[in-house]
Amino acid sequence: MAQEPITFVDFARLVLDAIEAAELEYLIGGAVAVWAWGEVRTTQDFDLVIDVPGPKIMRLSQELEKRGMLVPPEIILDLLLMPEGDLPINAMHLESPNKAELFLLRNDDPYRRISLSRRRLVDLGPPLGEVYVHSPEDLIINKVYYFSLSYQTKHVRDIASIIALCGDELEYTYITKWVTHLGVAEAWAEIQAQASARFG
Repeated sequence: MAQEPITFVDFARLVLDAIEAAELEYLIGGAVAVWAWGEVRTTQDFDLVIDVPGPKIMRLSQELEKRGMLVPPEIILDLLLMPEGDLPINAMHLESPNKAELFLLRNDDPYRRISLSRRRLVDLGPPLGEVYVHSPEDLIINKVYYFSLSYQTKHVRDIASIIALCGDELEYTYITKWVTHLGVAEAWAEIQAQASARFG
């Protein structure tokens, strides 16, 4: 009998198992993080930020390989040492179409380091359980940034749902500070206008 294909959330749990076994700090971003603060929607994207000190590179590679993802340590090191850019590690699952994008914490990225320090531990239910995700403010900031690059409406929808759910609990001063620093204040203003029209 053919084996049932692994589900997206089961794959996500495998990735987290590897990161936790390698004893790395991480946070979940993207659509999966929205599950904690906004409207749940289906996705095939599993985005994470991970802090991989040099001595842990081999361990991460080994733990991913144990779970069906081949990421040679040379790839991780090359991405860490890249002088520019923000390319993720693509952790492709050999037994399913699933893929995780692992964004490495770099020394020249103070915002990502701050967002890692502000991560929140939330329970997303089985099989993920208690996991670290972006704070709602940092999730909004990241989605504003990616909206400014692609103008995909999914980012507007996600941000609108976070605003609707979290409302006055959001630290708008912090959001304004970082969207200005990242040069995406105009995109933030546009999203706020669209979110207001959507939810009143």
